[in-house]
Amino acid sequence: MNLEELREYCLSKPTVTEGLPFGEDTLVFKVAEKLFVLTSISMGNQFNVKCDPELAIELRERHPEITPGYHMNKKLWNTVKMDGNLPDKLIFEMIDHSYEQVVKGLPKKIQEAIASRIKSQEPG
Repeated sequence: MNLEELREYCLSKPTVTEGLPFGEDTLVFKVAEKLFVLTSISMGNQFNVKCDPELAIELRERHPEITPGYHMNKKLWNTVKMDGNLPDKLIFEMIDHSYEQVVKGLPKKIQEAIASRIKSQEPG
């Protein structure tokens, strides 16, 4: 996976926006104004995702490409290296998990709006 594929996948999720709130090099993806993925544009080979604390530790123990979140709360965030050693399926799962973790923490009304948006995008 590369930076453009990461970007496309993040933007395919309902209500996601992208921006550069921390400067020209840090690309941030948000759902309802809350971060769920951020990455360095210049490095382009790693990104941070939010993660359940127990799962975060488990992933770090199993994969050397996954480390405590760089410049983030290391209990809740992982840094993931996109060096070709992790399967794309696992990377997509971590992005999905991060998105779900953030949505789960939103007010019920916003969660319901996002859920209805997801339902409207489902085929048939």
